[in-house]
Amino acid sequence: MAWHCSGTTNQEMITKLKEAGILTTDRAEAAMLAVDRAKYCHETNPYLDRPRRIGYNVTISAPHMHAYALSILSDQLFDGAKALDVGSGSGYLSACMAFMVGSRGRVIGIDHIPELIEISTKNVSKDCPHFMKEARVKFVVGDGRLGYAADGPYNAIHVGAAAETLPQQLIDQLAPGGRLICPVVTIEGFQRLQDLLQVDKNADGTVVKKKLMQVSYVPLTDPVSQLLNDC
Repeated sequence: MAWHCSGTTNQEMITKLKEAGILTTDRAEAAMLAVDRAKYCHETNPYLDRPRRIGYNVTISAPHMHAYALSILSDQLFDGAKALDVGSGSGYLSACMAFMVGSRGRVIGIDHIPELIEISTKNVSKDCPHFMKEARVKFVVGDGRLGYAADGPYNAIHVGAAAETLPQQLIDQLAPGGRLICPVVTIEGFQRLQDLLQVDKNADGTVVKKKLMQVSYVPLTDPVSQLLNDC
């Protein structure tokens, strides 16, 4: 059903995501309605349900993947929560998360390409300037594989690129009751596939991992490798 949720408007796209059973919570729906994808995808037909290039060999994910992410993390993106968006790219998902955590919450968007941090900051400043004024969103340059411990621990962590292995630093930065979703490379025979993993940290610190679905993301890597990659 995914890949069939394109629209000519933000509202039409969201309606199709709901009808497809991908956008499953009212709070995730409200966030996607409040944050217009067209302000972050600066190409024609921004509401197509597919990834779009934003430069520097990265993409803004397809709307159905954003809808899955926000729905899966809805309970952790509560009012006043702290969230980390690794590979924040255009800033779209960081802005959606910021809507969900409210004015008392905080979202850190991290990317290792300084120009992408400039783009995401500009996008959110134009679309939701109050998020920046309230310091509800902060974008930082850094290696997302290491997380951003300075503002942790986090109730929700989203990783928007595929890791070779699940980064332990991100698990360490999850708060008790927190949830991490991350695409991770898996090898089946001669194929390199990607599984979207859900990692939940219990109140006692124990961790539960769950495979959700197979996905296709750009690699979570270093800046040099990323700029050499042709996604």
